[in-house]
Amino acid sequence: MPRTPRDPEGRMPLREHLVEVRKRVVRIALGLLLGAILGWIVYDPLLDALVEPLARASAERGALIGLNFDGVATAIDIHFKVALFLGVIVSSPWWLYQVFAFVNPGLTRAERKYVYGFLAAAVPMFLAGVVMAWLVLPSVVLVLNSFVPEGNANLIGAQLYLSFVMRLVLACGIAFLVPVFMVVLNLMGVVTGRTWLAGWRWAILVSFVFAAMVTPTLDVMTMFGLAAPICVLYFAATGLCLLHDRRAARRRVAPVE
Repeated sequence: MPRTPRDPEGRMPLREHLVEVRKRVVRIALGLLLGAILGWIVYDPLLDALVEPLARASAERGALIGLNFDGVATAIDIHFKVALFLGVIVSSPWWLYQVFAFVNPGLTRAERKYVYGFLAAAVPMFLAGVVMAWLVLPSVVLVLNSFVPEGNANLIGAQLYLSFVMRLVLACGIAFLVPVFMVVLNLMGVVTGRTWLAGWRWAILVSFVFAAMVTPTLDVMTMFGLAAPICVLYFAATGLCLLHDRRAARRRVAPVE
């Protein structure tokens, strides 16, 4: 059947919106699948890297600290989860692009310029969040294991530990995307810097609630360690938005020669 001509302003009927959503979701799923296949292939070295913080903590404390595969299907379940975990990371440029491609038809030419900037900044920011979480993970594991009494072993459930690590890494990556969204919305004139600043209390609350949800353990230190960088990034993005609003106001009141 011939395709329905698109509206010059980017408007589409509901049916086409649903078709577009399905197309983007399928493409994202295919990207995740390819990344997960890579994760399946490199599972052994990847698992060794994820467990390395436990080995360091065990060596420094001189105690038995390791994983406990406490179920018949635990090993294969973890194999799938670790593979998908790597798939999300390596395919991040692809699924971020698909999000951009979905909203692109409804944007004006000026708005697309800002969204292209978002796409260019979102990928490195997401990966920067992943790297930051990976760098602080050994210290977090060591501190948490320091509360184990001397002479006792700490055999952690494999599901619990790896879920903790993967949630922490992905949550940091997603958290680093928040300031990018904030700045882009400000540049597009959707939200002012004063609006972001006025919501700082809610931002802090949401940051700590988000940190509590993504960390399966109940320790305050891990929650605070995740929420604090999110808050810092929020205020840094707010400062950039306020600076942009001030410059835009100066340009509006500047006399025309």
